[in-house]
Amino acid sequence: MNKIKIFFCGDVMLGRGIDQILPYPCNSRIYEPFVKDARDYVKFAEEINGRINYPVSWDYIWGDFLNELEKEAPDLLIMNLETSITTNEEYEPKGINYRMNPKNIEVLKILIKDRQRTLVLNLANNHILDYKEKGLLETIQTLKNNNILFVGAGENIEEAKKALILNFGDFPIIILGCAHISSGVPLSWQAKENKPGVNLIKNLRTSDVCRIEKYKNNGLIIFNIHWGPNWGYEISNEEKYFAHNLIDSGVDLFFGHSSHHFKGFEIYKDKLIVYGTGDFINDYEGIGGYEEFRSYLVLGYLVEFDLENKRLTSFKLLPFRIKKLRLNYCKKEEINWIIEVIKRESIFKDRIYTENNKIEVKI
Repeated sequence: MNKIKIFFCGDVMLGRGIDQILPYPCNSRIYEPFVKDARDYVKFAEEINGRINYPVSWDYIWGDFLNELEKEAPDLLIMNLETSITTNEEYEPKGINYRMNPKNIEVLKILIKDRQRTLVLNLANNHILDYKEKGLLETIQTLKNNNILFVGAGENIEEAKKALILNFGDFPIIILGCAHISSGVPLSWQAKENKPGVNLIKNLRTSDVCRIEKYKNNGLIIFNIHWGPNWGYEISNEEKYFAHNLIDSGVDLFFGHSSHHFKGFEIYKDKLIVYGTGDFINDYEGIGGYEEFRSYLVLGYLVEFDLENKRLTSFKLLPFRIKKLRLNYCKKEEINWIIEVIKRESIFKDRIYTENNKIEVKI
């Protein structure tokens, strides 16, 4: 049986405090209403969980996640990079801005270094142009220079909308990414014929999905979208319509991101829809508010497909706790809390069990 194993997750935020603990931090000056130095986000984390000895090694922030990568050995990783990779000092006056020094690109390369796996980053989100078009273009060039693939943004609209097609053996894997205005992406960030930007959609009910139809039956189609507010478990009728419509059009795996916590998921016509994957790594440690969501508890998603009939054969969740700006294994109580949320927000009441720090969903 010809199978592919895919890991995917939500927002990977490598700016501010994360960038500051890496070997080559950007200028720490930031322009937020209450915080003016990115190193303060390191201090917030230290005040809660203890000293971080930085600069850290390239593998530090990924922590126990790297152990699971070795054990599970996925063929493909898909993440939403919610950080501009640039040293450009000109910023968008939007209150919160994320950037990472291009010299810190090794923190991403270590995920695929000396391994037979591919890393794909979605760039369609509300932080990728935090440091203007120049910052986006530097991000794109840095990724290209380091053989890291991306979707969802580009030097023009054609590149921003373009599907990434990978060949797994003789079988095509087709990946597309976009953002919706509900996630806070400014309309001015939309890519145009001669303007860099993101693949941005305005209406979930009228958006053209013909670009999906042309790939139908030609390979395994994966679609991800940056959408919705930062907090709350509610999934709107428009979001359900959009996700179902894309599955009907030929998508085999659909997932969304933007909320700072994971949300519910479902199986629709034997296809997996994850409405909100949540953050995966960030520098929010020590920041108060919205404690009921326990946003420091994060999930990675691991799926396996039989490529002969594009059938989902396995679905696992990899739970971690962000502590000291690092991904750590969860305690049993934390895993139990995650399971209760999943049962409440999804339909998989009696098909969830845990084993070796993983949560498996029987499909």
